[in-house]
Amino acid sequence: MGLTNFQYVLAAGMLVSGSLNTIAKKVQNDFVVEGYPYDDAGKLPHKFDHPWFQTLLMFTGEIFCLIGLMVKRYKNKRDYQKQELQRFDPIDGEESVTICPQEPRIFHWVFILPTLCDLVGTSLAGIGLLYVSASVWQMLRGSIIIFAGILSKIFLKKNLRWFQWTGMLITASGLVLVGLSSVLKSSEEHTNPALGIALIVCAQLVSATQMIVEEVFVKKRDFDPLQVAGMEGLFGFVLMCAIVIPVIYFIPGQDVGGRYENFLDALFQIKNNVALTVFSVMYLGSIAFYNFFGLSVTKSLTAVHRTVIDALRTITVWIVDIIVFYAVDKRFGESWDDEYGIFQIDGFILLLIGTAIYNGLVDFSWMPCCRRDAMVINDTSDQNRSPNEDTSLLRGDQ
Repeated sequence: MGLTNFQYVLAAGMLVSGSLNTIAKKVQNDFVVEGYPYDDAGKLPHKFDHPWFQTLLMFTGEIFCLIGLMVKRYKNKRDYQKQELQRFDPIDGEESVTICPQEPRIFHWVFILPTLCDLVGTSLAGIGLLYVSASVWQMLRGSIIIFAGILSKIFLKKNLRWFQWTGMLITASGLVLVGLSSVLKSSEEHTNPALGIALIVCAQLVSATQMIVEEVFVKKRDFDPLQVAGMEGLFGFVLMCAIVIPVIYFIPGQDVGGRYENFLDALFQIKNNVALTVFSVMYLGSIAFYNFFGLSVTKSLTAVHRTVIDALRTITVWIVDIIVFYAVDKRFGESWDDEYGIFQIDGFILLLIGTAIYNGLVDFSWMPCCRRDAMVINDTSDQNRSPNEDTSLLRGDQ
Protein backbone atom coordinates (compact mmCIF):
# COMPACT_ATOMS: atom_id res chain seq x y z
CA MET A 1 0.00 0.00 0.00
CA GLY A 2 1.61 3.25 -1.16
CA LEU A 3 2.09 6.47 0.70
CA THR A 4 -0.69 9.03 0.62
CA ASN A 5 -0.14 12.50 -0.88
CA PHE A 6 -0.11 13.97 2.62
CA GLN A 7 2.61 11.54 3.71
CA TYR A 8 4.68 12.48 0.65
CA VAL A 9 4.33 16.16 1.63
CA LEU A 10 5.49 15.34 5.17
CA ALA A 11 8.48 13.38 3.86
CA ALA A 12 9.48 16.15 1.41
CA GLY A 13 9.09 18.81 4.09
CA MET A 14 11.29 16.86 6.47
CA LEU A 15 13.95 16.35 3.78
CA VAL A 16 14.10 20.02 2.70
CA SER A 17 13.96 21.56 6.19
CA GLY A 18 16.44 19.00 7.54
CA SER A 19 18.96 19.65 4.78
CA LEU A 20 18.62 23.40 5.24
CA ASN A 21 19.12 22.90 8.97
CA THR A 22 22.45 21.06 8.53
CA ILE A 23 23.78 23.47 5.91
CA ALA A 24 22.87 26.59 7.91
CA LYS A 25 24.47 25.15 11.05
CA LYS A 26 27.74 24.30 9.32
CA VAL A 27 27.89 27.65 7.51
CA GLN A 28 27.57 29.37 10.91
CA ASN A 29 30.67 27.52 12.08
CA ASP A 30 32.62 28.68 9.01
CA PHE A 31 32.09 32.41 9.67
CA VAL A 32 35.06 34.44 10.94
CA VAL A 33 33.70 37.57 12.64
CA GLU A 34 34.65 40.04 15.35
CA GLY A 35 32.95 39.25 18.64
CA TYR A 36 32.65 40.40 22.23
CA PRO A 37 35.23 43.18 22.88
CA TYR A 38 36.31 41.66 26.21
CA ASP A 39 39.95 41.43 25.20
CA ASP A 40 42.13 41.43 22.10
CA ALA A 41 40.98 37.89 21.25
CA GLY A 42 37.38 39.06 21.10
CA LYS A 43 38.15 42.15 19.03
CA LEU A 44 40.00 40.14 16.39
CA PRO A 45 37.95 38.16 13.85
CA HIS A 46 37.55 34.55 14.97
CA LYS A 47 35.40 31.54 14.10
CA PHE A 48 31.84 31.14 15.31
CA ASP A 49 32.49 28.08 17.51
CA HIS A 50 29.45 28.06 19.79
CA PRO A 51 27.76 24.60 19.72
CA TRP A 52 25.89 25.12 22.99
CA PHE A 53 24.54 28.47 21.80
CA GLN A 54 23.37 26.70 18.65
CA THR A 55 21.52 24.24 20.89
CA LEU A 56 19.78 27.23 22.48
CA LEU A 57 18.81 28.44 19.01
CA MET A 58 17.42 24.99 18.26
CA PHE A 59 15.17 25.01 21.32
CA THR A 60 14.06 28.54 20.49
CA GLY A 61 13.01 27.35 17.05
CA GLU A 62 11.08 24.45 18.57
CA ILE A 63 9.09 26.84 20.76
CA PHE A 64 7.49 28.27 17.63
CA CYS A 65 5.74 24.92 17.24
CA LEU A 66 3.55 25.94 20.20
CA ILE A 67 2.33 28.91 18.16
CA GLY A 68 1.42 26.50 15.39
CA LEU A 69 -0.40 24.34 17.94
CA MET A 70 -2.45 27.33 19.13
CA VAL A 71 -3.37 28.23 15.55
CA LYS A 72 -4.35 24.63 14.85
CA ARG A 73 -6.55 24.43 17.95
CA TYR A 74 -8.18 27.75 17.11
CA LYS A 75 -8.93 26.52 13.59
CA ASN A 76 -10.38 23.28 14.94
CA LYS A 77 -12.60 25.26 17.29
CA ARG A 78 -13.85 27.46 14.48
CA ASP A 79 -14.57 24.43 12.30
CA TYR A 80 -16.48 22.84 15.17
CA GLN A 81 -18.57 25.98 15.65
CA LYS A 82 -19.42 26.07 11.93
CA GLN A 83 -20.52 22.44 12.07
CA GLU A 84 -22.74 23.22 15.04
CA LEU A 85 -24.40 26.11 13.17
CA GLN A 86 -25.20 23.76 10.33
CA ARG A 87 -26.94 21.45 12.78
CA PHE A 88 -29.52 24.17 13.56
CA ASP A 89 -33.01 23.03 12.53
CA PRO A 90 -34.89 26.00 10.92
CA ILE A 91 -38.25 24.13 10.96
CA ASP A 92 -38.78 23.64 14.66
CA GLY A 93 -36.30 26.29 15.73
CA GLU A 94 -34.46 23.88 17.93
CA GLU A 95 -30.75 23.36 17.93
CA SER A 96 -29.17 20.11 18.94
CA VAL A 97 -27.13 20.68 22.08
CA THR A 98 -23.67 19.15 22.14
CA ILE A 99 -20.78 19.75 24.46
CA CYS A 100 -17.74 21.35 22.85
CA PRO A 101 -14.84 18.88 23.16
CA GLN A 102 -12.25 19.96 25.68
CA GLU A 103 -8.74 20.26 24.29
CA PRO A 104 -6.14 18.35 26.34
CA ARG A 105 -3.77 20.49 28.35
CA ILE A 106 -0.49 21.38 26.71
CA PHE A 107 1.88 21.20 29.68
CA HIS A 108 3.08 17.74 30.73
CA TRP A 109 6.16 17.00 32.81
CA VAL A 110 6.87 13.83 30.80
CA PHE A 111 8.11 16.01 27.94
CA ILE A 112 11.27 16.65 29.91
CA LEU A 113 12.46 13.12 29.01
CA PRO A 114 12.82 13.70 25.23
CA THR A 115 14.01 17.23 26.00
CA LEU A 116 17.03 15.94 27.93
CA CYS A 117 17.79 13.52 25.08
CA ASP A 118 17.47 16.37 22.59
CA LEU A 119 19.76 18.61 24.61
CA VAL A 120 22.53 16.04 25.04
CA GLY A 121 22.28 14.59 21.52
CA THR A 122 22.20 17.92 19.71
CA SER A 123 25.05 19.39 21.76
CA LEU A 124 27.31 16.36 21.26
CA ALA A 125 26.59 16.37 17.52
CA GLY A 126 27.20 20.13 17.36
CA ILE A 127 30.59 19.78 19.01
CA GLY A 128 31.44 16.92 16.67
CA LEU A 129 30.55 19.10 13.67
CA LEU A 130 33.46 21.38 14.60
CA TYR A 131 35.92 18.57 13.76
CA VAL A 132 34.45 17.08 10.55
CA SER A 133 32.85 18.29 7.34
CA ALA A 134 29.09 18.68 7.00
CA SER A 135 28.78 15.71 4.62
CA VAL A 136 30.73 13.36 6.93
CA TRP A 137 28.68 14.66 9.87
CA GLN A 138 25.46 13.93 8.01
CA MET A 139 26.60 10.47 6.90
CA LEU A 140 27.64 9.48 10.42
CA ARG A 141 24.16 10.43 11.55
CA GLY A 142 23.05 7.38 9.55
CA SER A 143 24.19 5.27 12.51
CA ILE A 144 20.94 6.27 14.17
CA ILE A 145 19.11 3.55 12.22
CA ILE A 146 21.22 0.92 14.02
CA PHE A 147 20.45 2.33 17.45
CA ALA A 148 16.79 2.95 16.61
CA GLY A 149 16.37 -0.66 15.44
CA ILE A 150 17.98 -2.16 18.53
CA LEU A 151 16.12 0.14 20.94
CA SER A 152 12.83 -0.58 19.13
CA LYS A 153 13.36 -4.28 19.78
CA ILE A 154 14.25 -3.75 23.42
CA PHE A 155 11.65 -1.18 24.47
CA LEU A 156 8.88 -1.37 21.84
CA LYS A 157 9.15 -5.18 21.50
CA LYS A 158 9.41 -5.01 17.71
CA ASN A 159 10.74 -8.12 15.99
CA LEU A 160 13.87 -7.53 13.94
CA ARG A 161 14.05 -9.92 10.97
CA TRP A 162 17.13 -11.39 9.36
CA PHE A 163 17.24 -8.80 6.58
CA GLN A 164 17.03 -5.96 9.12
CA TRP A 165 20.06 -7.31 10.98
CA THR A 166 21.79 -7.62 7.59
CA GLY A 167 20.90 -4.01 6.77
CA MET A 168 22.31 -2.79 10.07
CA LEU A 169 25.56 -4.70 9.45
CA ILE A 170 25.95 -3.15 5.98
CA THR A 171 25.13 0.28 7.43
CA ALA A 172 27.84 -0.19 10.05
CA SER A 173 30.33 -1.07 7.28
CA GLY A 174 29.43 2.12 5.43
CA LEU A 175 29.92 4.16 8.60
CA VAL A 176 33.41 2.69 9.00
CA LEU A 177 34.37 3.81 5.49
CA VAL A 178 32.94 7.30 6.01
CA GLY A 179 34.78 7.66 9.30
CA LEU A 180 37.97 6.34 7.71
CA SER A 181 37.79 8.93 4.94
CA SER A 182 37.58 11.71 7.52
CA VAL A 183 40.41 10.36 9.69
CA LEU A 184 42.78 9.83 6.75
CA LYS A 185 42.03 13.19 5.17
CA SER A 186 44.76 15.66 6.00
CA SER A 187 43.26 19.05 6.80
CA GLU A 188 44.29 21.90 9.04
CA GLU A 189 40.66 22.77 9.56
CA HIS A 190 39.67 19.43 11.08
CA THR A 191 42.31 18.85 13.75
CA ASN A 192 40.77 15.90 15.57
CA PRO A 193 38.32 13.99 13.35
CA ALA A 194 38.42 10.87 15.55
CA LEU A 195 37.00 12.86 18.48
CA GLY A 196 34.35 14.37 16.24
CA ILE A 197 33.31 10.93 14.94
CA ALA A 198 33.06 9.52 18.48
CA LEU A 199 30.92 12.45 19.64
CA ILE A 200 28.60 12.19 16.62
CA VAL A 201 28.05 8.43 17.05
CA CYS A 202 27.33 8.87 20.77
CA ALA A 203 24.91 11.65 19.86
CA GLN A 204 23.02 9.27 17.54
CA LEU A 205 22.53 6.79 20.37
CA VAL A 206 20.95 9.55 22.45
CA SER A 207 18.88 10.77 19.49
CA ALA A 208 17.63 7.24 18.80
CA THR A 209 16.44 7.07 22.41
CA GLN A 210 14.62 10.36 21.85
CA MET A 211 12.91 8.98 18.73
CA ILE A 212 11.66 5.91 20.60
CA VAL A 213 10.27 8.07 23.40
CA GLU A 214 8.60 10.41 20.89
CA GLU A 215 7.05 7.47 19.04
CA VAL A 216 5.46 6.33 22.29
CA PHE A 217 4.20 9.86 22.97
CA VAL A 218 2.66 10.62 19.57
CA LYS A 219 1.15 7.17 19.04
CA LYS A 220 0.31 5.45 22.30
CA ARG A 221 -0.43 8.67 24.18
CA ASP A 222 -1.72 10.49 21.08
CA PHE A 223 0.05 13.80 21.68
CA ASP A 224 0.01 16.29 18.83
CA PRO A 225 3.41 16.50 17.05
CA LEU A 226 3.38 20.29 17.44
CA GLN A 227 2.78 19.85 21.16
CA VAL A 228 5.70 17.44 21.56
CA ALA A 229 8.14 19.65 19.62
CA GLY A 230 6.92 22.86 21.27
CA MET A 231 7.14 21.52 24.81
CA GLU A 232 10.59 20.09 24.14
CA GLY A 233 11.60 23.56 22.98
CA LEU A 234 10.11 25.23 26.05
CA PHE A 235 11.70 22.83 28.53
CA GLY A 236 15.00 22.96 26.65
CA PHE A 237 15.04 26.76 26.52
CA VAL A 238 14.47 26.95 30.28
CA LEU A 239 17.15 24.36 31.03
CA MET A 240 19.66 26.08 28.76
CA CYS A 241 19.06 29.57 30.17
CA ALA A 242 18.80 28.53 33.83
CA ILE A 243 21.54 25.89 34.03
CA VAL A 244 23.64 25.08 30.96
CA ILE A 245 24.53 28.55 29.62
CA PRO A 246 25.53 29.96 33.07
CA VAL A 247 27.58 26.85 33.90
CA ILE A 248 29.59 26.79 30.65
CA TYR A 249 30.08 30.57 30.89
CA PHE A 250 31.83 30.34 34.27
CA ILE A 251 33.80 27.18 33.51
CA PRO A 252 37.35 28.11 32.44
CA GLY A 253 38.16 27.42 28.81
CA GLN A 254 39.72 28.71 25.60
CA ASP A 255 36.83 30.84 24.38
CA VAL A 256 36.84 34.65 24.52
CA GLY A 257 37.41 35.89 28.06
CA GLY A 258 38.78 32.53 29.21
CA ARG A 259 35.34 30.92 29.17
CA TYR A 260 34.43 27.40 28.09
CA GLU A 261 31.82 29.02 25.84
CA ASN A 262 31.04 32.74 25.86
CA PHE A 263 27.44 33.25 24.76
CA LEU A 264 27.96 37.03 24.79
CA ASP A 265 30.62 36.56 22.13
CA ALA A 266 28.10 34.59 20.02
CA LEU A 267 25.56 37.43 20.29
CA PHE A 268 28.14 40.07 19.32
CA GLN A 269 29.31 38.00 16.35
CA ILE A 270 25.73 37.66 15.09
CA LYS A 271 25.20 41.39 15.56
CA ASN A 272 28.40 42.30 13.72
CA ASN A 273 27.68 40.29 10.56
CA VAL A 274 24.45 40.46 8.56
CA ALA A 275 25.08 37.18 6.72
CA LEU A 276 25.68 35.34 10.00
CA THR A 277 22.43 36.81 11.30
CA VAL A 278 20.57 35.55 8.23
CA PHE A 279 21.93 32.02 8.59
CA SER A 280 21.16 32.04 12.32
CA VAL A 281 17.54 32.97 11.61
CA MET A 282 17.47 30.38 8.81
CA TYR A 283 18.74 27.73 11.23
CA LEU A 284 16.17 28.75 13.83
CA GLY A 285 13.30 28.60 11.35
CA SER A 286 14.36 25.31 9.77
CA ILE A 287 14.46 23.75 13.23
CA ALA A 288 10.78 24.55 13.80
CA PHE A 289 9.70 23.05 10.47
CA TYR A 290 12.05 20.06 10.73
CA ASN A 291 10.77 19.02 14.15
CA PHE A 292 7.16 19.38 13.06
CA PHE A 293 7.66 17.36 9.88
CA GLY A 294 9.81 14.78 11.68
CA LEU A 295 7.28 14.16 14.43
CA SER A 296 4.44 14.13 11.90
CA VAL A 297 6.26 11.42 9.94
CA THR A 298 6.73 9.46 13.17
CA LYS A 299 3.01 9.72 13.91
CA SER A 300 1.80 9.02 10.38
CA LEU A 301 4.35 6.24 9.79
CA THR A 302 7.04 5.07 12.26
CA ALA A 303 10.31 6.22 13.80
CA VAL A 304 12.14 4.00 11.30
CA HIS A 305 10.55 5.89 8.39
CA ARG A 306 11.84 9.07 9.99
CA THR A 307 15.39 7.72 10.11
CA VAL A 308 15.20 6.66 6.45
CA ILE A 309 14.08 10.09 5.27
CA ASP A 310 16.67 11.68 7.51
CA ALA A 311 19.36 9.55 5.83
CA LEU A 312 18.37 10.98 2.43
CA ARG A 313 19.49 14.39 3.66
CA THR A 314 23.07 13.18 3.30
CA ILE A 315 23.29 13.35 -0.49
CA THR A 316 21.45 16.68 -0.49
CA VAL A 317 23.85 18.24 2.00
CA TRP A 318 26.90 16.83 0.20
CA ILE A 319 25.86 18.11 -3.24
CA VAL A 320 24.96 21.57 -1.92
CA ASP A 321 28.25 21.79 0.01
CA ILE A 322 30.31 21.01 -3.09
CA ILE A 323 28.31 23.47 -5.24
CA VAL A 324 28.72 26.23 -2.66
CA PHE A 325 32.50 25.66 -2.45
CA TYR A 326 33.15 25.72 -6.19
CA ALA A 327 30.42 28.07 -7.41
CA VAL A 328 29.73 30.50 -4.57
CA ASP A 329 32.48 31.02 -1.98
CA LYS A 330 35.45 28.80 -1.10
CA ARG A 331 35.24 29.93 2.51
CA PHE A 332 32.13 27.81 2.85
CA GLY A 333 31.05 24.39 1.71
CA GLU A 334 33.34 21.43 1.06
CA SER A 335 35.88 20.61 -1.63
CA TRP A 336 36.15 17.25 -3.35
CA ASP A 337 38.92 15.10 -1.88
CA ASP A 338 40.78 13.39 -4.75
CA GLU A 339 42.69 11.09 -2.39
CA TYR A 340 40.07 9.79 0.05
CA GLY A 341 36.79 10.94 -1.48
CA ILE A 342 36.21 7.46 -2.93
CA PHE A 343 35.95 6.07 0.62
CA GLN A 344 33.22 8.58 1.36
CA ILE A 345 31.30 7.63 -1.80
CA ASP A 346 31.60 3.90 -1.09
CA GLY A 347 30.53 4.46 2.49
CA PHE A 348 27.53 6.48 1.39
CA ILE A 349 26.49 3.76 -1.08
CA LEU A 350 26.72 1.14 1.67
CA LEU A 351 24.63 3.38 3.92
CA LEU A 352 21.90 3.59 1.27
CA ILE A 353 21.99 -0.17 0.61
CA GLY A 354 21.90 -0.98 4.31
CA THR A 355 19.03 1.40 4.90
CA ALA A 356 17.05 -0.02 1.96
CA ILE A 357 17.58 -3.62 3.11
CA TYR A 358 16.70 -2.75 6.70
CA ASN A 359 13.36 -1.28 5.64
CA GLY A 360 12.43 -4.14 3.34
CA LEU A 361 12.82 -2.18 0.11
CA VAL A 362 14.88 -5.00 -1.43
CA ASP A 363 12.93 -8.09 -2.52
CA PHE A 364 14.77 -11.31 -1.68
CA SER A 365 12.01 -13.66 -2.82
CA TRP A 366 13.99 -14.41 -6.02
CA MET A 367 16.56 -16.22 -3.90
CA PRO A 368 15.47 -19.86 -3.35
CA CYS A 369 17.08 -19.98 0.08
CA CYS A 370 15.16 -16.89 1.23
CA ARG A 371 11.80 -17.36 -0.52
CA ARG A 372 10.28 -19.63 2.10
CA ASP A 373 11.55 -17.52 4.99
CA ALA A 374 10.15 -14.39 3.36
CA MET A 375 6.68 -15.98 3.07
CA VAL A 376 6.73 -17.05 6.72
CA ILE A 377 7.94 -13.63 7.81
CA ASN A 378 5.22 -11.83 5.84
CA ASP A 379 2.48 -14.07 7.24
CA THR A 380 3.70 -13.60 10.78
CA SER A 381 4.22 -9.85 10.49
CA ASP A 382 0.77 -9.33 8.95
CA GLN A 383 -0.81 -10.99 11.94
CA ASN A 384 1.18 -9.09 14.54
CA ARG A 385 1.46 -5.66 12.90
CA SER A 386 -0.60 -2.81 14.22
CA PRO A 387 -2.16 -0.29 11.81
CA ASN A 388 0.62 2.22 12.48
CA GLU A 389 3.61 -0.13 12.42
CA ASP A 390 4.49 -0.62 8.77
CA THR A 391 8.27 -0.44 8.64
CA SER A 392 8.69 -0.02 4.91
CA LEU A 393 9.21 3.49 3.56
CA LEU A 394 7.32 2.82 0.33
CA ARG A 395 4.42 0.96 1.92
CA GLY A 396 2.98 3.46 4.37
CA ASP A 397 -0.53 3.52 5.80
CA GLN A 398 -3.40 5.10 3.95
